Amino acid sequence: MKDKVMGALEKFAKAMVQPLMYLSAAGILIVVGVLLTNSTITGLLPFLKWGPIQMFGQTLYNAVMAIINNLSVVFVIGLPAALAKNDKHRAALIGFMTYLMYLVSSNTLLSLTGGLAEEQPMLGLFGTGQAKILGIQCVDMGVFGGIILGCIVGYVFNRTFQKRFKGAMQIYSGANFSFMCLVLVAILFALITNAAWPVVQGWISALGGVIKETGAFGLFLYGFLERFLLPTGLHHLVYTPFQFSDLGGVLTMGDTAIAGAYPIVMAEMNMPVERFSESIYYMAIGFTKMFGYIGIGGAFIYTAYPENRKKTASTIIPLVVTASLAGITEPIDFMFIFAAPLLYAIHAVIAGLFIAMLKVFDIVALWNGNLLASIVTNIANASKGHNVPMMFVMGALQALVYFVVFTALIKKFRYHTPGREGDPLPAGEAAAQVQADQQPSQGAAKKAAPAGAGTLDGGGTAMDIIEGLGGKANIVTVENCITRLRVSLKDPSLLQEALINKTVNRGIVKKGNDIQIIYGLQVADVRRAVEEQLAKL
Repeated sequence: MKDKVMGALEKFAKAMVQPLMYLSAAGILIVVGVLLTNSTITGLLPFLKWGPIQMFGQTLYNAVMAIINNLSVVFVIGLPAALAKNDKHRAALIGFMTYLMYLVSSNTLLSLTGGLAEEQPMLGLFGTGQAKILGIQCVDMGVFGGIILGCIVGYVFNRTFQKRFKGAMQIYSGANFSFMCLVLVAILFALITNAAWPVVQGWISALGGVIKETGAFGLFLYGFLERFLLPTGLHHLVYTPFQFSDLGGVLTMGDTAIAGAYPIVMAEMNMPVERFSESIYYMAIGFTKMFGYIGIGGAFIYTAYPENRKKTASTIIPLVVTASLAGITEPIDFMFIFAAPLLYAIHAVIAGLFIAMLKVFDIVALWNGNLLASIVTNIANASKGHNVPMMFVMGALQALVYFVVFTALIKKFRYHTPGREGDPLPAGEAAAQVQADQQPSQGAAKKAAPAGAGTLDGGGTAMDIIEGLGGKANIVTVENCITRLRVSLKDPSLLQEALINKTVNRGIVKKGNDIQIIYGLQVADVRRAVEEQLAKL
């Protein structure tokens, strides 16, 4: 039983890697867009205000943010493709169609029951428990909904795509049968989520009063829930009422009353007040984005296996910069939410704890989730803050706490965080790889490859890999993470390492029926060559 559970978790973790592989590149492009268009940066570098630069920066930012804002769509396409045993392209397409049917089913049920929320002038649907995904208003399950449905699609597809009918019904065989099954799944999923999710949302909203009335503990709960609930989309129900309703305070200006932490702080920045009001603490969810993720990223890089450390750094650093300068944390969050859920829960605890500590130590400053902008705006509003320099001391302390705690827990529980996928290379091989990053840890004999065998860069062929794995009949699945070709075999005793080592690789890791061959960053090309060769056999 334990082996089955661990096997399922391992399979899920491998599938999650596929949609996440592109987020590092997306993160660095977002930062470029932010730097080109941020008013603080353009104030320091006036030439950036030139129209074409601003147009490019804003277009780049909006284009890539479309991916971040639609991660649920990315997962519902990517997960079925990664989980499917065959016909991965069909599984991905059916995943997308299933999601569209779910969205429309959810919208239809809301319409028929009179449950569609009205958009607010400033907030849109924020705080209503609903969202527009691909232009369709539905119950807001955040990225969580796409992940759940993506896994369901992969499961159903694997159990139905081989179904065959005869005669006139033959057209409904294979992937068509999978699609028909998933039509019902999409409608059922909408029925369940439309009924159950608003109940959960109601529980979260009810915590608003507790947070408001319990001082520093309430701020801890506020920060904890905002991080912890992020993958479910329920975090909007935590911070939105405080930032945009009277739960976050009321400021009276003559005959006008301003409600909510965000408009209050914006107003106080332009008013001759002696000190920002207590409402400012409800804006502190940006504090961890500016500082904490530096420690998280440092821990991931430090704990990565030596042979993966450089590649991990090149992946993680752009995501840390994205979090610190753009306040966008989803790309790095989803690197470990499912690989190490306990670690993510502790992350939420630390985030909440430091927001409470800002209150306890009477630190009043502007923490907007953009470190550069925060520095400039705090300087401009220094007279309204209190203990502002201590914010940066507290930020450095938070980064250190994250680094120490994450490093200790990752090592203790052997979490498969970035750079720790699978098992490490033996010490000698790891040292050889670090010394010569692009050289194989084992010699690779070169020989002329037969035509059509799928010649690989550096020597050897895709056919060498297939034969080394025991032949086509012995191969169950072929996948890859960032650096490793991951193969599941029917009979691992048929493995012939000598054949595999005709290709340039950095080691073979055996774990039951699962075999991992370390090829480095070119692994996607190796996998493609193997799949093409398998299709010819």
